[in-house]
Amino acid sequence: MESVIASERPDQEGPELVAQDGVGVEDNLQRLWTPHRMAYIRGASKPAGPGPEGCPFCKLLDLPDEEALILARGALVFAVLNLYPYNPGHLMVLPFRHVADYTDLTADETVELATFTQRAMGVIRTVSMPNGFNIGMNQGVVAGAGIAAHLHQHVVPRWGGDANFMPVVGHTKVLPELLGETWTALAAAWRAAPTP
Repeated sequence: MESVIASERPDQEGPELVAQDGVGVEDNLQRLWTPHRMAYIRGASKPAGPGPEGCPFCKLLDLPDEEALILARGALVFAVLNLYPYNPGHLMVLPFRHVADYTDLTADETVELATFTQRAMGVIRTVSMPNGFNIGMNQGVVAGAGIAAHLHQHVVPRWGGDANFMPVVGHTKVLPELLGETWTALAAAWRAAPTP
């Protein structure tokens, strides 16, 4: 049996199709290979402990914004694209300070986190015209926080029909835009947006 696998080639437009021999029963299903997701599944970049040492969010602050996918920096918080988005434009708003719990934020951090969340919604609406948003934070590992040691609020744009059978049946999310393209559009819109 022969399977066709797509692999990215920087010198070529679109994926390279590579035939591969193997054993299996053909089932007439297409395969969407996403090997980059294994880093997330295996827990790469997750901090080993509760401190800022090894925290992937804290590490971003030392990188150039485009490389780190940071859309904007405020006085106390920043907005960054999610490396593993549910939808294009899925971003997070985080305090610079390494804190785990919402109740650990200062009053000023709480206000700026809320203001950045409002601005993020406006920017995403300008760029992508979503029909709605999911906004929230998972507090603690048992609540679903992938990186529980550094508080982060998700801002996920939603469109009618964006949840189809792929994530439910195939545990795969199909994204129509690369992160770099999303960053370019949102960062430009963020700079152009009026400051609240």
